[in-house]
Amino acid sequence: MKMHSSVLQPLDSRALSLTERTINALREAIRNGSLTPGALYSVYQIAEDLGVSRSPVREALLRLAETGIVRFERNKGFRVVVPGPSALAEMIAVRIALEVPAARHAANAAKAGDDHGLLAECKAMQAAATAQDVLLFMTHDQRLHGIILELAGNSYVQRIIENLRDASRLVGPSTIKGTRTLSEVFEEHLPIVNAIIAGDGPGAARAMHEHLKTTGRILLHDAVSRPDAGEHTDDAELWTRFID
Repeated sequence: MKMHSSVLQPLDSRALSLTERTINALREAIRNGSLTPGALYSVYQIAEDLGVSRSPVREALLRLAETGIVRFERNKGFRVVVPGPSALAEMIAVRIALEVPAARHAANAAKAGDDHGLLAECKAMQAAATAQDVLLFMTHDQRLHGIILELAGNSYVQRIIENLRDASRLVGPSTIKGTRTLSEVFEEHLPIVNAIIAGDGPGAARAMHEHLKTTGRILLHDAVSRPDAGEHTDDAELWTRFID
């Protein structure tokens, strides 16, 4: 079992429920690499790190397990799970199915002042791209998509997409590793944001669709190229089966 020394920061139990705070802490630890895919962790160790009892940790892990991000091992603990090619293809398909109409709804629902959050995240993404800070860039990328989903007004879709993004990020920042630069990824977001600010629903949907297709194809190609890809080695076949 992997032993570690306080990879997580103690929680402030006054904010939200302990379970929600624990979920947020675990998700952030997965995003920033504090919890390593494949390593075995114990509920007791995580509870000790966070300064909470084991009950909210178990509840948080059960909810994350429903998304496929973590997997329990009986009487041992849990592991963070990297999605395989088939699972990743399904995630991409769901993201396209949900985020494309969400971008259209966001553009139709946007009001005066709603552009501030979008433009602030764009500015932060551009700064991170200039600094070549991949982790910071991905954080603001996810926040920008979150704002778009908030504007669309469906909290269930927002939670689903957040889970799927966390899971797909475990594959790694592969779309910006020798394939696209951070600046190129940033520029893919500009037509989406500009269309939403302009109230152009169809334009926002088209731009989101193109962005997700580009990202999805690169992620899926890298996933099938992994040594542990398993039964699937043809990303085109998976793309056709689940997405096109």
